[in-house]
Amino acid sequence: MTDTPAATPFHDLDDYLALPRLGALALSPDGRRLVASQAALDADRTRWSTALWEIDPDGEAPARRLTRGAKGEGGPAFTAAGDLLFVATRPGDGDDAKPCVWRLPAGGGEAYPLVRRPGGISAVHPARAADTVLVSADTLPGATDEASERRLRKARSENKVAAILHSGYPVRYWDHDLGPDAPRLFVVEGAPLAPAGDGDDGDALAAAPDEPGPDDERGTRDLTPDAGRALVEASSAISDDGTFAVASWSTFAGLAAQSHLVRIDVATGERRTLVRENEADLDEPAISPDGAWVAYIASSITSPQEAPRRTAWVVPATGGTPRRLAADWDRWPASLTWLPDSSGLLVTADEHGHSPVFRVALDGDAAPERLTAEGAFGSVVVDPAGTHAFATRSSYASPAEVVRLDLAEGVTAEDRVRVLRAPSERPTLPGRLEDVATTVTDPDGSTHTVRSWLALPEGASAENPAPLLLWIHGGPLGSWNAWSWRWNPWIMVARGYAVLLPDPALSTGYGQEFVQRGWGAWGDAPYTDLMAATDAVEQRDDVDASRTAAMGGSFGGYMANWVAGHTDRFDAVVTHASLWALDQFGPTTDASYYWQREMTPEMAAKHSPHAFVGDIRTPMLVIHGDKDYRVPIGEGLRLWTELLSSSGLPAAEDGSTVHRFLYYPDENHWILTPQHAKVWYEVVEGFLAEHVLGETRELPDVLGGAASAG
Repeated sequence: MTDTPAATPFHDLDDYLALPRLGALALSPDGRRLVASQAALDADRTRWSTALWEIDPDGEAPARRLTRGAKGEGGPAFTAAGDLLFVATRPGDGDDAKPCVWRLPAGGGEAYPLVRRPGGISAVHPARAADTVLVSADTLPGATDEASERRLRKARSENKVAAILHSGYPVRYWDHDLGPDAPRLFVVEGAPLAPAGDGDDGDALAAAPDEPGPDDERGTRDLTPDAGRALVEASSAISDDGTFAVASWSTFAGLAAQSHLVRIDVATGERRTLVRENEADLDEPAISPDGAWVAYIASSITSPQEAPRRTAWVVPATGGTPRRLAADWDRWPASLTWLPDSSGLLVTADEHGHSPVFRVALDGDAAPERLTAEGAFGSVVVDPAGTHAFATRSSYASPAEVVRLDLAEGVTAEDRVRVLRAPSERPTLPGRLEDVATTVTDPDGSTHTVRSWLALPEGASAENPAPLLLWIHGGPLGSWNAWSWRWNPWIMVARGYAVLLPDPALSTGYGQEFVQRGWGAWGDAPYTDLMAATDAVEQRDDVDASRTAAMGGSFGGYMANWVAGHTDRFDAVVTHASLWALDQFGPTTDASYYWQREMTPEMAAKHSPHAFVGDIRTPMLVIHGDKDYRVPIGEGLRLWTELLSSSGLPAAEDGSTVHRFLYYPDENHWILTPQHAKVWYEVVEGFLAEHVLGETRELPDVLGGAASAG
């Protein structure tokens, strides 16, 4: 007999959805104030709303909530004076309210709008040592000023016109249509921001009549009136002294887009190319505190034979010859954060199932110093003294939490990290997590190690082995190293499954060769790696090899489809937002040019799952959102049709089928609304229970009385 495990938030989907979700960090220029965003369910439990919380950098005082807007707040950033800026839409701004920048004074007082634009503001970038503030805002191409833009937007709204006339590519991205407006950068104009008060311990929502208020709202000056589509999905930074900005700037040739870096003078709007590479996209600019350097990430332009390479570079801020940082480092940098003395950077990069923080020197050829051991780090900020950094850290053992890193030399990775007092505590997990590795021999005789996370339920043992669920990650250039709220294994662990999370070929964090193994050959090494990892885990006495399933989303959905057409070993397959017919996917996805650099007609013919539909003899649950632009709904519709008509397990003459199709008319590549996410897990659990466990689960009433899964 085994003890029944204690209930956790993962045993009840309502409890799981109610768990708070930590977001981005912001640190004041003096290092005294640390702010984090955190999302939580609203009162109706139909959406997540984000609030800003202040966290004690010393880890002594409890977290304190700063904002309570009904629609939430995001994008926190501090001005040089210590005031907190954020982007939010508040009630009372009108039926067509757009997000604007709000200011919360450092000395206490009530937040008020600082600046707004007719199309809304998406991001705010205050200088760290000057009064300059930049904002990014979508703007109609025919608008010459704010008044003309308001007239144009009003005409579209009153006439209920949503049509967009395109003259170039792309026309949509991930989950949203592009145009008719596009982002531009604006500098906020008006009187300098008021100086901070003497203290920062007051109630952030208390009245303060002597502080600036709503009449202090500012105007904007357009720095990029000729941007067109150049700043779509771009990243930008402003120098500490507020004199110049650097942005990634896209140029277009045929269907393809390529990004380079431009420097923009804030006073005049003068723009010039800072660095351009013919064979790489340049992005994520970060300006050194002394204003002398710009660090950035270069992603090589791929070919059918060459996988991408992602590398970190610096270039003089006034222009000059770029220089690669850590030239011999076989890892992909994900984020760049300058140290305050401009002597180097803190860089995050995937490595062996984690995403640690590394210290990279600006000068010299020293190898990057790994500062942290376990976890995936993000939103890294550094205090002005350079003694500590702050970041979010997550893993499959914990959702994101706020941590402080001791940057002193000689500190061990374990002693370097301190968890701070955040708004919420770690949830109790329903099982245990293990790191497992498998040696794989390729056809050429070379060997590789495929590592995985294995999440096991409490009580799994030789006497009580757990059914196995192989969960395949998307990307495909990614790694199972950070907590995911959308793809959370612990929900299935709470229902008794052992969940295997492998990093097969194409995964990041194992070197360029490991990525190259699967490039242009998705059905080869990635598939054999997944099967080898599954074989190894099935040898364990706490795993039941007679009851197994496979699932994945996006590229993981592609692999689930490939698995279904190449083996009958699994009792059920779940495929979400999946690629099915590669010749169809290539021209219809949102950024066709990227995929077609790898996906030649020969590759698409050889590695397309739809070519093997006749070999599918496993019950499949197909899930797709109609607003998915990365993997268009046509993939899911064609998969569903061909499963029922041409698979080895077709529909019966009366139309009945063991397969299921969970369709979301108003969701995209991700299932983002809380109650839809709940339905997602309920349907997945019911489908697996029927085919893996031989049990019946009643489906939720909100599906309108659909038949039970059993």
